[in-house]
Amino acid sequence: MAGVEIKRIYEDPAPEDGERVLVDRLWPRGVSRERARLDAWNKEVAPSPELRKWFGHDPERFAAFTERYREELDGSEDAAAFAAHCAEVGAAGGRVTLLYAAHDPAVNHALVLKAWLDDQQGKGAQA
Repeated sequence: MAGVEIKRIYEDPAPEDGERVLVDRLWPRGVSRERARLDAWNKEVAPSPELRKWFGHDPERFAAFTERYREELDGSEDAAAFAAHCAEVGAAGGRVTLLYAAHDPAVNHALVLKAWLDDQQGKGAQA
């Protein structure tokens, strides 16, 4: 069960989700706080408003978005703290599920964030 997973917030909560963290800067439309069953809402690890607007979920911009977003994450103390938290949860055998609202499961910031978090855990294992 250990690790970081991603899931659309519109999917039903499940026990295997572990810690449920919304990683969008904006609250998702049509989802009540009760239905979301969040453990945390971490706006600070979401893309900056400028980057989010530039990207606009355009698949043709996804590669450039990924590079720019990873640069934001690399320079963020909040992202570093979140990575450390996810590593602690994973080391204890738990799971953190990153919740996002984007429509496209193949073109969204949660994929980039998960990959970045996985990379951070790999760097920690090498240290």
